[in-house]
Amino acid sequence: MKGLLDRYRSLPLQVKAALWFLVCTFMQRAVSMITTPVFTRLMTTDEYGRLGSFYSWHGILSIVISLFLYYGVHPQGLVKFSERREEFTSSLLGLSTAMVTFWTVIYLLFRDFWNDIFSLTTTQVLLLMVLIWTASVFNLWANHKRVTYSYRPLVAVTLIASLSRPAVEIVFVFYADDKVTARILGWVIAELAIYSWMMVYHMSKGKKFFSAYFWKYALIFNLPLVPHYLSQMVLNRADLIMIKKMVGDSEAGIYNLAYVLAAIFTFFNAALIQTVSPWMYGKIKEKDYKGFAPICYSTFIMVAVINLLLITGAPEIIAIFAPETYSDAVMIVTPVALSVLFQYAYEFFSLYALYYEKTRTVMVLSTLVAVSNVVLNFLLIPRFGYVAAGYTTLFCYAVFALVHYCLMRKICRDCCGGIYPYDTRIIILISGLFIAAGFAVSLTYPYPFVRYGILAAVMVAALIMRRTIVSSIKSLLALRKNSGEVQMSDDNDKINK
Repeated sequence: MKGLLDRYRSLPLQVKAALWFLVCTFMQRAVSMITTPVFTRLMTTDEYGRLGSFYSWHGILSIVISLFLYYGVHPQGLVKFSERREEFTSSLLGLSTAMVTFWTVIYLLFRDFWNDIFSLTTTQVLLLMVLIWTASVFNLWANHKRVTYSYRPLVAVTLIASLSRPAVEIVFVFYADDKVTARILGWVIAELAIYSWMMVYHMSKGKKFFSAYFWKYALIFNLPLVPHYLSQMVLNRADLIMIKKMVGDSEAGIYNLAYVLAAIFTFFNAALIQTVSPWMYGKIKEKDYKGFAPICYSTFIMVAVINLLLITGAPEIIAIFAPETYSDAVMIVTPVALSVLFQYAYEFFSLYALYYEKTRTVMVLSTLVAVSNVVLNFLLIPRFGYVAAGYTTLFCYAVFALVHYCLMRKICRDCCGGIYPYDTRIIILISGLFIAAGFAVSLTYPYPFVRYGILAAVMVAALIMRRTIVSSIKSLLALRKNSGEVQMSDDNDKINK
């Protein structure tokens, strides 16, 4: 134990921060997963479907109303305006507050019209507006802590929020008749109690609610990114909204549970991307285009295997997480879990476009694929039922990864001397085997002993290949050690350009 503590203390600040930021993400997901069986037993499938629809509209409207300032312009501005960070942050808090206020007024003027579109009550929409504001307040504060590697306050706040929010929600849902609104209200009360002081803190430090320069800079920077953010959200959440409108609340609730379970390991994907992407940017900058292919192949396989394990145990996992009324969710887990690899692959392929600032092309591709997803759902859900939405998600993410792969190869031809980072045959082999294995395993759902045999075979294979797995993990840890410095160096270089 002492040796581990000594090794931890010797880690660079950037590595400690990256480690604890990963722990924060894990805590949030872990608590969410642990409490899911509680809520599925307190809420009917209809109520869970209406709640899922609220989550979907929350995700979409957050982009429109807040412009996701905390995802695009704020992290970069914290580096660019390093001498005026407090002023920059307080002005963006002012801009976020002004936008939420403006859209709330617009909503209240035509609330019957908007309520009909969203299929939400006035109370629910007003609570949604508050949640958009609290998300902006927290994320702007969290970005400020990340850029300065102040991980202790962020860990403390994340831990408090992760534990208190579901506790408040459970109490509210247990005693309420309108359980959907009760859960949303519990969410709002918890976030207001935990995050509101951050607004006061940054305003007292920056003393700038309105700044014409910073507001203009933020709007010009982030507005072009809104279609891309919306496209990503449509790919993730439009299915549930359309199922609710076209089929019913109960089916939307079953689909929502399957989607939540299939996304169990997305935090693992995010952690891998955060580890690898700064290092990859450094390799691109050094024109070492072939140097990172082995690491990328290894992580592709890791993501594929983890999601195959999820598919293998899907019937038992659903039985643990929800009562029998949700059992049909098992039919949706497989296609949605299979789409996770393509989501992960897209992140790798799009790095070239982002590094060479082809953001408009990324926006166009994202929009086209998102529109295709909506059209396919519109055509297929009435004919084949809500299960079709899972397969449209898989298809569209596969296309999404493919078009970004083609864009990456074009950029390599134009900007990298025709040197390609990946072997197309290997990418096709990993993807093809993953899809075939996923659907093959799903066919064994009526035969649990066959599935358990497959699981045992995977464990034996992992034991045999343990040295290769350990070597890959060590390589990833080595990348994480340098990721903080590489990212900061790359941000500074881009700003200087």
